[in-house]
Amino acid sequence: MESMLNKLKNTVTKVTADVTSAVMGNPVTREFEVGRHIASGGPGLSWKIFNGIKKSTKQEVAVFVFDKKIIEKYQKFDKDQIIDSLKRGVQQLTRLRHPRLLTVQHPLEESRDCLAFCTEPVFASLSNVLGQWDNLPTPVPPEIKEHKLYDVETKYGLLQISEGLSFLHSSVKMVHGNLTPENIIINKSGAWKIMGFDFSISSTNPSEQEPKYSCKEWDPNLPSLCLPNPEYLAPEYILSVSCDAASDMYSLGVVIYAVFNEGKPIFEVNKHDIFKSFSRQLDQLSRLNQNILQKVPEEVFEHIKLLLNVTPTVRPDADQMTKIPFFDDVGAMTLQYFDTLFQRDNLQKSQFYKGLPKVLPKLPKRVVVQRILPALTSEFVNPDMVPFVLPNVLFIAEECTKEEYIKLILPELTPVFKQQEPIQILLIFLQKMDLLLTKTPPEEIKNCVLPMVYRALEAPSIQIQELCLNIIPTFANLIDYPSMKNSLIPRIKNACLQTSSLAVRVNSLVCLGKILEYLDKWYVIDEILPFLQQIPSREPAVLMGVLGIYKCTFTHKKLGIPKEQLAGKVIPHLIPLSIDNNLNLHQFSSYISVVKDMLNRVEAEHKTKLEQLHLMQEQQKGMDLTNHIGKPEDTKTSPSDQIDKIFGTDSIGGGSDKKENESSIVAPKLSRVSLTLEEKQRLAKEQEQAQKLKNQQPLAPKNITSTPTIKPTKDLTGTLLDNMSGLGNMSVGTSKPASSQMAPNPSFTTLSPVGTMSNGFGSMGFQSSGINMGLCNPTPNIYSSIAPTNSTPNFSSISGLNQPGSIGMPQQNKPPDMSSLDSLFGPQKPKVSLNQMSQKQMQTAPSPWLNQFVPPQSSQSMAGAQPALMGQTGFGIQANPFFSPQNFSQPSMPKNTLKSSTSANNDLKDLFG
Repeated sequence: MESMLNKLKNTVTKVTADVTSAVMGNPVTREFEVGRHIASGGPGLSWKIFNGIKKSTKQEVAVFVFDKKIIEKYQKFDKDQIIDSLKRGVQQLTRLRHPRLLTVQHPLEESRDCLAFCTEPVFASLSNVLGQWDNLPTPVPPEIKEHKLYDVETKYGLLQISEGLSFLHSSVKMVHGNLTPENIIINKSGAWKIMGFDFSISSTNPSEQEPKYSCKEWDPNLPSLCLPNPEYLAPEYILSVSCDAASDMYSLGVVIYAVFNEGKPIFEVNKHDIFKSFSRQLDQLSRLNQNILQKVPEEVFEHIKLLLNVTPTVRPDADQMTKIPFFDDVGAMTLQYFDTLFQRDNLQKSQFYKGLPKVLPKLPKRVVVQRILPALTSEFVNPDMVPFVLPNVLFIAEECTKEEYIKLILPELTPVFKQQEPIQILLIFLQKMDLLLTKTPPEEIKNCVLPMVYRALEAPSIQIQELCLNIIPTFANLIDYPSMKNSLIPRIKNACLQTSSLAVRVNSLVCLGKILEYLDKWYVIDEILPFLQQIPSREPAVLMGVLGIYKCTFTHKKLGIPKEQLAGKVIPHLIPLSIDNNLNLHQFSSYISVVKDMLNRVEAEHKTKLEQLHLMQEQQKGMDLTNHIGKPEDTKTSPSDQIDKIFGTDSIGGGSDKKENESSIVAPKLSRVSLTLEEKQRLAKEQEQAQKLKNQQPLAPKNITSTPTIKPTKDLTGTLLDNMSGLGNMSVGTSKPASSQMAPNPSFTTLSPVGTMSNGFGSMGFQSSGINMGLCNPTPNIYSSIAPTNSTPNFSSISGLNQPGSIGMPQQNKPPDMSSLDSLFGPQKPKVSLNQMSQKQMQTAPSPWLNQFVPPQSSQSMAGAQPALMGQTGFGIQANPFFSPQNFSQPSMPKNTLKSSTSANNDLKDLFG
């Protein structure tokens, strides 16, 4: 490991030293920073090529350096000739400007140690690519060593050289004189450029006349750098000391042969006996066959034979070579079109860019990245062309690695992300959003890509909004949570609420439903679910979208909806929506299914909670009973016990039986606990009082029969006013009798006709109050021993009203004299006097209140039943007979009444199940 590091250190030090020594003191270094040694080129590969950057503009360049140390072996005369030849070639190249010639950025500068000039960025010379690595750094850069030319590169490169020669021959009237792979430079974009005009020959005739070129005789005594490469020279140049444009075409033929034969020319020349070598070469050229040109493609075989013909006039000129079928390749034509785009208008460009996606897959990746991508990105400055160029750039991005994308494509796309016009730019970006989010770094996503998505959600185009909502779920997992919560979701909600398009609203709901899994539970409950209730429209698609979000949230393992939200907000919102008239049967069924699932969840969770609470309460009661059973407050009845007495099964039995049972249950419980003296005294007093009440004789009223007397009609109002002073504190509600068959009842302060009296209610629709209404008790010996109570009395059969001896029916026995109060009743109706009522009361069954303390006697009650309650002081639940289950369990209930009750119960079952 240490040896490798030392080797790397030595290499870097050597390269740095070479660069420093090569350009030290040269004026080029004042304006350009020289980088590493990358290639070599020019005559004899004598020029070292370095990377460079212009200090003022940070523009990338290539720095050509000729180190004078390599000619130290020559004499001063030869040195001067070499320097002059090199200077002449660079100066000639600097004066010429053409896309097929190497572009000079800075002219030649000379210092004591070197010559240097700057050109456009360069990859390498064609000779380097074909395997000639002279004057290259050690080790050879891998990008050169491993570089292989593709067919499309070769074809288009040779086409470019042909076009460059056509420019020289036709426009400049110049012969290059030394066209070799060393003088063909491949720039950083992959284009082939001509340089090395050290031996170029210009026409001596005026431009309007036929060009005439004069060349120098071959001097074998000159240094090799002062002579062209003889392996690429036409035979006439050596043998007849003549040259013209056809001589360059012969050189082009040899270059084509070398390209397909690993850089080797067709003939090897002995430089010491060059004339003999060329004489022998003429014989070989006249006999060119398939064996010699076997590596040359068949499409160009005949053209190479013509180019290598001994007779110059037979050789095709440069313009003719550009039109041969060999160059009619779709890839070569595409690359050629890119080089001439500056000559096209927008319509022609747009048509070309539309068809380009069909061609790009046929081209090698390196060609696309080096040649096509820079040409495409240069069009981003023209907004009208961006919609046509952008699909091709993104297609190339798909084939690039992430590193290549970040380095080559993303810097060019960054300004395009911010363009809002034309609107097609947003559409194209949205369609390729997965590509952008996959290869773009997170910081650039946050700064460039997501703001573009937000603009798309707020775009005025419905098509843009729909597309954006459709693709957001595909890359939601790549969006960080704060951006989704604070920027993306609010814009989706606004798009749903503010749009007038049903498609946008539905797509908004679908989008939200798909990205719920990337949100947390409480954000969904606090922000998403309340938003659903704000949606104004009720189209079926919208309603199903709302249901979908509810269902997704309800069933999702990570999310879920608490039962409080289900019962308080979700279900009350869904039920009205479920019966919307726009829904069909299937949609309604979907709603009901979700609602049922929610109700089942609420029932199960709340039931579990209540069971747990009940268990805890029972455990707590057991602990309290053990620790605090003897305290007075323990004997108090809780509100729940009171409700159980009213509605529960404990109220079915008689009140007195219940009391006895309670006493019998409580007493043993109390006896098991160690009581204080005060508690024992209180308990003894209660038992003594209960014993006294049991020993009292039951009140048995005597049978009273009375014959109703018909008196003339009397004004009841007048009578009441006359006797007002005698009533004192009496506060009674009265009403006129509705029928002459009504008989007064001393238990009521109002009179109710028999026809309207039902189930203990008076004619006004409520139950009449009992004796505790402020009346003076006319028979204290009957009622004095009745203790006040709130227990509900036992009703007798309603049908007993129509039996003899009941209210309103004539009595047989003579009543006691209580005529002093008869003046309260008018003469217009038959009545029952208070004396009769008192006798009747004594004859009926004992008061139900007494049954709380004294067991009921087995005395036979009257056939009739009490029509009203005694002791009822208000209109609460206990005053309503439907709330006392014992009203429906009397043995004397008539059959017809049971039937009606059964019918009513069936009706209730039909309603409530």
